[in-house]
Amino acid sequence: MLKEPRPGRVKTRLGREIGPVAAAWWFRHQTARLIRRLRDPRWALLLAVSPDREGLMSRVWPADLPRLSQGAGDLGDRMGRLLRLPGPVLVIGADIPGLDRRHIARAIRRLRGADAVIGPATDGGYWLIGRRGPAPPPVTLFDGVRWSTGHALADTRASLGNARIAQADTLADVDEAADLT
Repeated sequence: MLKEPRPGRVKTRLGREIGPVAAAWWFRHQTARLIRRLRDPRWALLLAVSPDREGLMSRVWPADLPRLSQGAGDLGDRMGRLLRLPGPVLVIGADIPGLDRRHIARAIRRLRGADAVIGPATDGGYWLIGRRGPAPPPVTLFDGVRWSTGHALADTRASLGNARIAQADTLADVDEAADLT
């Protein structure tokens, strides 16, 4: 999932500390490096972009990668739409500097014996969520999730009901200036 790297519209919590231009610059370069690291013939890479129209037309990201609009709603609404694509599907955040192919490959392997996989982030959130398919995720998925808090992971696990959940690697994301070190 990617946002167009425009000052004041991306990484706003980080932008409050280091400035919106610096936060957008960091995100633009972070996403470029991440896309290069995650290209692999073992899986299809699809960019889920926001805002919809600008993201679909953006020249920031590689033109050869397919793009899909995230659509309207909160983070749960947007991720929920992606998780309803024909599976298996992994949805990842773009603000994970340590993420590489090995982490994705391990998450895919762990998903084989489960209904869903989640990659915890060190702050109580998560950097990855995926489902095996072919059944769609539960309609309760993301109900009551307190986004951008230390409760997001636990709330999401609870919203998955009785699903068998595998755990991917724990990685750090970047939300604040202290996360950049």
